[in-house]
Amino acid sequence: MALAAASSTAISGSISSRSLASHELIKAPQIGSFRPLERHLVPSGAVNSSRRRCLVKPVYAEPKQSNSTVPHAATIIAPEVSENVEESIEKEDYEKLAKELENASPLEIMDKALEKFGNDIAIAFSGAEDVALIEYARLTGRPFRVFSLDTGRLDAETYRFFDTVEKHYDIRIEYMFPDAVEVQGLVRSKGLFSFYEDGHQECCRVRKVRPLRRALKGLRAWITGQRKDQSPGTRAEIPVVQVDPSFEGMDGGVGSLIKWNPVANVDGRDIWNFLRTMNVPVNSLHSQGYISIGCEPCTRPVLPGQHEREGRWWWEDAKAKECGLHKGNIKDEAALTNGNGNEAAAAHAGSTVADIFNTQNVVNLSRTGIENLARLEERKEPWLVVLYAPWCRFCQGMEGSYVELAEKLAGKGVKVGKFRADGEQKEFARQELELGSFPTILFFPKHSSRPIKYPSETRDVDSLTTFVNALR
Repeated sequence: MALAAASSTAISGSISSRSLASHELIKAPQIGSFRPLERHLVPSGAVNSSRRRCLVKPVYAEPKQSNSTVPHAATIIAPEVSENVEESIEKEDYEKLAKELENASPLEIMDKALEKFGNDIAIAFSGAEDVALIEYARLTGRPFRVFSLDTGRLDAETYRFFDTVEKHYDIRIEYMFPDAVEVQGLVRSKGLFSFYEDGHQECCRVRKVRPLRRALKGLRAWITGQRKDQSPGTRAEIPVVQVDPSFEGMDGGVGSLIKWNPVANVDGRDIWNFLRTMNVPVNSLHSQGYISIGCEPCTRPVLPGQHEREGRWWWEDAKAKECGLHKGNIKDEAALTNGNGNEAAAAHAGSTVADIFNTQNVVNLSRTGIENLARLEERKEPWLVVLYAPWCRFCQGMEGSYVELAEKLAGKGVKVGKFRADGEQKEFARQELELGSFPTILFFPKHSSRPIKYPSETRDVDSLTTFVNALR
């Protein structure tokens, strides 16, 4: 994607449409910077979008010297609007708008979002590469607001990055915090790290989802850094703009909040090219192998070749890697998730996804076959077996190396097998075969009934060969 060229074209159009010179564009005051624009500079779109609630006084971000820490997104109260007024407002077809903007640049999409919603929209900033959103907003020359969720468990590097971003853009980020009583109750009853045992959803609900819900009740729209290539199974179909399926805006009710995803169609590599080109500050954790960044206990670096979301909640299934902020991405949440945030067994029982690891050198083990293999204390040959799900992108990612390994080991005294461990077999695999997340690789030694679990996230041929040779 020629992101730089597209951005350049869109930037030029944006500048000319407002008759601003390039140096004026960069210095344009912003709501986020707590320097409200002079009346003659306020974009007409922002004025029109707020005219519908004429009784609402525009809320600007607090001055930097203020000691108040209450974000405006949490304190704005939606006014009562008569039904007659509401009925007279033409509701936009956002599905149609999404199609119209499908091939638009992120800058054009950002400009449209800020134009339509003015002070009633804000950028959700996580402290990762979605700093690109702030840069795009700056380039539009329009006022903008930024908010972030401080869970209380972020890395020190992320907090320092927040400060860097505020100084770089001369803005004040509107922070949202979890309810102290709720956090206290969770920690006292279940401990500091309960999410490792019963899933991350409960902790995320207290520390992230509920604070976000409060923030969004003060807005009519929000801007996220979601991309289609970020998460297997949950973000592949996100549009550039949509009616938020999970949260409510200041007017309340279904359809009261609009969600913009300006970089939905952008490849992660192009995002990074943009950040480098524009000399945008980035979180120092990125240089340590972190790509997707969340809370410290639930985030770790990824290895070369791993998907970026594999560093988040790594003890859970690949398709459960959402914290709840974008749960609307999951089409049938009740069917796809159970109490601990992982897929329910029935979700993929009837899956029509094509099988993987299909080669004559990989033995397809049935439930009976792997049960017998696990019971044997004396085997003629050792076995290497992958517990997998064909829909899992991480399993798909290691298919080539596993098949190549099977070819190398053919006739060498080591059997290579696979066992599909999702659906009805998932609970059995968890209890009897140490399944944690997909894929799980087990080595069954020749003279031992107990399998040895491959401990590394590196799944290239050489690493797997070393593991086998050390144990055979």
